[in-house]
Amino acid sequence: MLLANKNILLGVTGGIAAYKIPLLVRLLKKSGANVRVLLTPAAHRFVTAETLGVLSGNPVYTDFFNEETGEWNNHVELGIWPDLMVVAPATSNSISKMANGVADNLLLTTYLSARCPVLLAPAMDLDMYLHQSLKRNLDILAKDGCTIIEPETGELASGLVGQGRMAEPENIFATISKLLAPEISLEGKKILVTAGPTHENIDPVRFIGNYSTGKMGFAIAEAFLQAGAEVHLVTGPVALPDIEHVHMVRVNSAVEMLDACTKLFPEMDAAVMSAAVADYRPAEVATEKIKKKTEELHIHLVKNPDILATLGSLKIKEQVLVGFALETENELENAKEKLKRKNLDLIVLNSMRDAGAGFGHDTNKITLIDEK
Repeated sequence: MLLANKNILLGVTGGIAAYKIPLLVRLLKKSGANVRVLLTPAAHRFVTAETLGVLSGNPVYTDFFNEETGEWNNHVELGIWPDLMVVAPATSNSISKMANGVADNLLLTTYLSARCPVLLAPAMDLDMYLHQSLKRNLDILAKDGCTIIEPETGELASGLVGQGRMAEPENIFATISKLLAPEISLEGKKILVTAGPTHENIDPVRFIGNYSTGKMGFAIAEAFLQAGAEVHLVTGPVALPDIEHVHMVRVNSAVEMLDACTKLFPEMDAAVMSAAVADYRPAEVATEKIKKKTEELHIHLVKNPDILATLGSLKIKEQVLVGFALETENELENAKEKLKRKNLDLIVLNSMRDAGAGFGHDTNKITLIDEK
């Protein structure tokens, strides 16, 4: 996972945008990060400690001391623990205090004790964001080494429209990933990814397909995008929305996917073929809905083109081709044989035997095989 075992300390200040922070916590946890949350007293008006505690899997901190036990919440230890401290939303009030060394709550004292990089996501109304004092304070924090995600433009809580909205959780997550993920840059590289199933029509209302949701391929495309690549995603019919800044090609059948991939592949540096392509299709497609007239219905199937093998035959030395193998028996042997037969550089083996793996899950367990 992208942020596996990374420690992220998330500071939440008292702005309306705090209601979006649970989504950011979920994104971080799904990427493998360890998350602790600090709330200022005012932040409790907009998001609950209980929600963030459940999502992060850790206690949520606000006060210097636990009033019931007298236990001290050690801001020094909190400052040493993380690989990255994120303050989101960062209000004008908290930004001013951070810039001027004020330490009147646990979040601020922890910031002053932090030994890690600090990321700020300002959020406030338009006039506040445009005020010169706010600009001066952000300049001070930038010179102190903080990374600042500029707020987005849109409708604000006041009803005004302009710059001041906190960056969306997905955009904050993308920035965190760039700061903490391994230094892999794919700038200038073109990557083809396939995703989802194919649907092979029987008649206008029925098809042959499989249970693929496209989640794997879409996640791979997003990861390549975050690494700076130009990404082309050819996807079968799935319920997932387009990915911004990814070149999307939506197809239905295996023949359509083959046509799209063979057109794109010669210009690509690499292709990751995670789509679950149907092996067979009906030899003839009925133009009208087939009526239920007989006890049995026989459908003559013909073999679909092998997209992966086709690209393997077209591949040149400078290109990298990655295939997937979903197996139910003799997994390793079958995957290795597929790697050689289809001229692949790497094959990703999925096993239906593993809990949380296979179709429709947000988790997976894979084996990577690269030896021919």
